[in-house]
This record gives sequence, structure tokens and C-alpha cells, in this order.
Amino acid sequence: MSATALLVATRSEGKLREIRPIFAAAGLTLVSLDELEIEESQEEDELEPYATFEENALSKARYFYEISGGIPTVADDSGLEVAALGGQPGVRSKRWSGREDLKGADLDFENNRALATSLDGIADTSARYVCVAAYVAVGLELTARGETSGSITRAARGAGGFGYDPYFLSSELGRTFGESTQTEKERVSHRGRAFRELLTRIKSGR
Repeated sequence: MSATALLVATRSEGKLREIRPIFAAAGLTLVSLDELEIEESQEEDELEPYATFEENALSKARYFYEISGGIPTVADDSGLEVAALGGQPGVRSKRWSGREDLKGADLDFENNRALATSLDGIADTSARYVCVAAYVAVGLELTARGETSGSITRAARGAGGFGYDPYFLSSELGRTFGESTQTEKERVSHRGRAFRELLTRIKSGR
């Protein structure tokens, strides 16, 4: 493995697609959990019990840093905060529907359906995506936060992205993340902003 390689602690193919180009542009290689043959375990389901994105992101990074034998590790926790719902689903975005038996596109479908139900009859659908990226290496822990604003559409628009993207109408792009290219989304997205800031902090060591 390259000396500049970092472990990215996610099982999400969607996140991997978004994060890899950011690090590649900085001359860094990311290796996935699958590439290191780190098998999924039940312990991973307990890594995000906290009330903040910062705590959850660090929890994941610390865990995989340890079980990888000390490979510098990046992770993130992200979610959708809807103003009319008091900031929910927030850190519970991935589990909003309560369907712990589902994964991938099936889970996305149920989460979006739960969101639509929660917003039924509510005029204000303003929202923001939030991401906190974390880095753990020997003697060093760093975090960086990124946000992007928009609103929730009543129907899906576009088939790109993942999660709530087809329903998130970006204020900056004027279209949903589902309608946007990966490059367009990366430029303004919460995750792109968080990881670009994290890279700056990694390079400076603080």
C-alpha cells in the first residue's frame, strides 16, 4: 500500500464515489474497507450513538484506525436538517425510516418516503445538508464541518446521487443534487466542503 494512502471508513459506495476524487486531486490515495478485506461486523452498527455529527465521525474514524492496525483513517457523519422538523432527521438521517432491515437504494426509498410524510401539509421545506469529516492518525485527531443550503421538493427530481439527493433542491445550483453531475455537486456539497477543509487541516497538522 502506498505511503500516502489513507483508509476511508465507510461502507457506502455513494460516499466513496464522492470522496475519492477530492483526495486524488491532492495526490492522496484512499483505500476502502473492502480493499483491505475488513469484513463488516455488528460492532459497526453501534458506532454512531451520539447526538452530534462530530462525535459520530470521530467514533468511526477511531474504530477503523484501531482495527486496521494504525492506518491513518478518514470518516464522516452527515445528514439532512429540515427547519420545520426542528433540525431532524439530523444525525438520524440514515435511520429516519426505522427500517434497519434495509440497505442501499431500498433504504433510501423508505427514508425519503418517511421525510415526505413528515412534511405533508408543511409549507416551509427549507433544509440544509451537514457533514463533519474526521481524521485519525498517530497522535492526531482532526475534524472539519461543511454545510449547504436548499429545500425539499415534493417529488423526486433526477436519478443521480444517493440518499435524499433527488429531493434536495440546492440553493446554489438551482436544481436537485439528483439532477446535478458529480462535479457540480462536489463543488457545493456539504461533503465536498468538509473534506476539502479536512485536507487543508491534515496538511497543516492542525
